[in-house]
Amino acid sequence: MKTLQKKLPGGLRLIMTPQPDAATATVLILVGTGSKYETKKESGLSHFLEHMYFKGTALHPSARSISEALDNLGAVSNAFTSHEYTGYYAKGNPKHTETFIDILSDIYLHSTFPEKEIEKEKGVIVEEINMYEDMPQHKVWDMLFALMFGDQPVGWSVAGTKEHVNSFSRKDFIKYQKDHYTGSNTVIAVAGAFDPKTIEQHIKKAFAAISKEMPKAKKKVNDKQNEPKSVLFHKPTDQAHMALAFRSIPFNHADAPALSLLSTILGGGMSSRLFLLLREELGAAYYVRAEQDAFTDHGIFTITAGIDKNRFAEITQAIITTLKEIKQTPVPVDELNKVKEFTLGMMRLGLESSDSIAGFYGTQLLLKGIYKTPEQLTKEYMKVTAADIQRVAKKLFVVKSANLSVVGPFEQKNVSAEILHTL
Repeated sequence: MKTLQKKLPGGLRLIMTPQPDAATATVLILVGTGSKYETKKESGLSHFLEHMYFKGTALHPSARSISEALDNLGAVSNAFTSHEYTGYYAKGNPKHTETFIDILSDIYLHSTFPEKEIEKEKGVIVEEINMYEDMPQHKVWDMLFALMFGDQPVGWSVAGTKEHVNSFSRKDFIKYQKDHYTGSNTVIAVAGAFDPKTIEQHIKKAFAAISKEMPKAKKKVNDKQNEPKSVLFHKPTDQAHMALAFRSIPFNHADAPALSLLSTILGGGMSSRLFLLLREELGAAYYVRAEQDAFTDHGIFTITAGIDKNRFAEITQAIITTLKEIKQTPVPVDELNKVKEFTLGMMRLGLESSDSIAGFYGTQLLLKGIYKTPEQLTKEYMKVTAADIQRVAKKLFVVKSANLSVVGPFEQKNVSAEILHTL
């Protein structure tokens, strides 16, 4: 898979992965801003701004005009906001790649943010927040970030609060756009069937007016913790949802491959330790996952599960016992080899489509300034030893770094941090 990287005028970075035989092409714009770049007053603004980019431009004066322009091309398009970046993309027939660029550049450079649309969209986003409040699997994550990071940007919900959403005005969007939507803070990733020379020239022309200003930086995360913590959201649910999390490492850390394999060992597939324990042996959970969420300056290792509400203490203790075991006993060679094959297989499967390839390379370039190929990552994973896994597990799974977030029909006394002291 040949990848071409270019730096265009204004500091704009372009990364292209041409695949002549691909059935589709994807154009993805990534901007280095998200909820971690917001002030308290701006909380939720990154996400709201993403919505407003589809509400009208000089060329496409309404949301309907934009959606019809993309639908007429048979394209799939969407946008997303995270803690550290925001993305806009279009995917479809390769013959329309240049038109995808035209529409996305128009949205990026010439959105008008009509005041009438802002007021209407406030209601939409408030309902989105209400939806998340009614989703225990989402609620448990928001609670976890608030528990671990408190009153700082990473501890706030990406969507913001209803009060903040209702307070935003057009000038807030214009200021935030000026502060963050700049050439040096933007990466365009194109993958699929296209001619690289043609696309490079088209993007250079389409984004000629991009801002050359330096973007506003985010504050460093306060990632300190000295004792285990827990939080409960009482809700009369039929199933309890829990998240057990530990402070971890950023994505550019040398131990990232080992930690990724550790997450797979614990909860990365149907033969992972926690899946076999909670679902197959105890019959007490439908889903259980372990994952490493890495950011530019910190990380979170999380185990999440939807469990039998009547067996909460038993299951939590079983998870903690599993973590203690992996600290005490090296992973057997056959299990480590299986996990490596599974992890690398999932990586390959995740790169089967043009949008996933664009995201794979574009996100790395935006957040790291460099990128690694699947071949390079494969070599790194294959070098990981059982001793590496045990070493990172001992460092990661410590009492003072443990956090427990729970949504379910419990009283606070039944969900305390005391159980974490058994780790």
